[in-house]
Amino acid sequence: MKKIKITDTTLRDAHQSLWATRMSTSDMLPIVERLDSLGYYSLETWGGATFDVCMRYLNEDPWERLRLLKKYAKKTPLQMLLRGQSLVGYQHYPDDVVESFVAKSVENGIDIIRIFDALNDLRNMEKSIEVAKREGAHVQGAVVYTVSPVHSMEHYLEVATQLQEMGVDSICIKDMAGLLTPYKAEELVKLFKEKLDVPIHLHSHYVGGLAFGAYLKGIEAGADGIDTASVPLAFGSSQPPVETLVRALAESNVETGLDLHELFEVANYFEEIRKMHGFQRGVTRITDMWVFEHQVPGGMISNLVNQLKEQNATDKIEEVLKEIPKVREDLGYPPLVTPTSQIVGTQAVLNVLIGERYKLIPGEVKAYVRGAYGKPPGEINEEIRKKIIGDEEIYEGRPADLLEPGMEKAREEIKDLAQSEEDVISYALFPQVARKFFEERKNKKITYTQEKSIAATREHVAEDEAADLEQEVDNVKISDIKELLKVLNETGTTEFNYEGDGMRLVVRRGKMIVAEEQGEALKIDQNPQTVLEVDEDEKIEKEVVAEDEDIVVVEAPMVGTFYRAPAPDADPFVEVGSKVKKGQTLCIIEAMKLFNEIETEVDGEVVEILVENEAPVEYGQPLFKIKKG
Repeated sequence: MKKIKITDTTLRDAHQSLWATRMSTSDMLPIVERLDSLGYYSLETWGGATFDVCMRYLNEDPWERLRLLKKYAKKTPLQMLLRGQSLVGYQHYPDDVVESFVAKSVENGIDIIRIFDALNDLRNMEKSIEVAKREGAHVQGAVVYTVSPVHSMEHYLEVATQLQEMGVDSICIKDMAGLLTPYKAEELVKLFKEKLDVPIHLHSHYVGGLAFGAYLKGIEAGADGIDTASVPLAFGSSQPPVETLVRALAESNVETGLDLHELFEVANYFEEIRKMHGFQRGVTRITDMWVFEHQVPGGMISNLVNQLKEQNATDKIEEVLKEIPKVREDLGYPPLVTPTSQIVGTQAVLNVLIGERYKLIPGEVKAYVRGAYGKPPGEINEEIRKKIIGDEEIYEGRPADLLEPGMEKAREEIKDLAQSEEDVISYALFPQVARKFFEERKNKKITYTQEKSIAATREHVAEDEAADLEQEVDNVKISDIKELLKVLNETGTTEFNYEGDGMRLVVRRGKMIVAEEQGEALKIDQNPQTVLEVDEDEKIEKEVVAEDEDIVVVEAPMVGTFYRAPAPDADPFVEVGSKVKKGQTLCIIEAMKLFNEIETEVDGEVVEILVENEAPVEYGQPLFKIKKG
């Protein structure tokens, strides 16, 4: 009887897809030994978005997470997802950074590395495959699957054949958007098994429901392995549930080696974690079914919702999902997998939020069009190309050859805070995020991992505090609004609604405050000249927009983090007194995991900079004052 190799994705892809990667290490540790004992082929625990989310949102060291998981998982190989030359980031990194990262990943506990490139451009996988093999890891080369006028069976076989020639130990058909139909899976697996000698693994996301059938037909055609998740983190934009696959295969000639009773006991643990943090179950909504049109992959859907939530624009989700296929066609049909999913998705979000297509273009989109990510599968729309980069030359070589070595530079810049080579690598990948994390660690503000559950995210903490506040407010009156605003500012809550005792109160950060009492509407309008006194020491104040018609106020087009310079060690784009030309970059706003250059729309002189470096900014917040001329 054939045994199918089952990889568990619960500790990586599953919570990345459903919970925006917010499962903490402390939530994982109590169940790792049990997972290790079940008989899985491998446990996918690291890579993807988990690395920067650990530092950015969870106040955790991703390297510490890996070491702890390896400490308790002593039998089952640990697996990670690597984005080729982009590693675990959203841009390409120099070869020396790739070499250091891959080597340290294996040293700290990774056994299997699944490596892919978003464009199936194998030049972007050469270095990571070479280093991973040298370090003794099992290398699984991934063929990214999508549906477009330029993707064919011949294309996929060509990519897989070249991967085998590069020495990979197995090949994964990576269907990140749940587009692989059962019969296409059967055809593709059969083709690979006939033409290739290495094992074939199937990876899909449930999304519109095709993945379950794709797995069964793929297994019938000879697939050697599949990816699944524990049921509380399955379905929706995650993987199919392992419990269903085990039951379905119980009456076949394929053995799983997994026990249903033990699987459900593990599922009970994750269900308690889900309830404790208020995380959602995986469900298929009508918007998820649109995957057959917009092709948005599992992890990207939850991130899109989070991004729009940050921008106070969750009502725009349908517009964004309709815009994504248009942007994808404009850019030559890149598969929607990191980092091109972020590139396409963020551009679509910006097009919708701003109301004009390609008015604001992130630096990563420009780099993609210049050829810095590799060769697009199809032709980029010529009109859009000119709008994005003008008459700049397109680079056709190996993208990483353009990059200067990065490790020594990173080592010098972060020597005051780095405690290990792993810290230097973290900084080389995410300079601003890592520096902030290291500074908080130095000041002992880091939440160190303990073997018990803790609150998973700052967002959830803020939501919990807002919920507690709502329960505590009984007979709130207008006289209490000032204190309420102070509490909301301290928790970071962007909106609060209260209704009861004949009164309805709605508070939105930076917007109108509306209170209704006994049928009478009371309004406190935070107009440009209003200052609402909270107490003697604290004021909520909105910048007075200059009345001088020669002064142009540049406002933030999105919620994000304000950076005055392109890198921590670089000079600011502008200073007070700088002469600027229309189209010149003033600053960067990091939002939706991409760096968005904010440009001036007029010639003139910078007369005031209204935001501190690395400060969070809200939509519409004034950033600069420029005197035209």
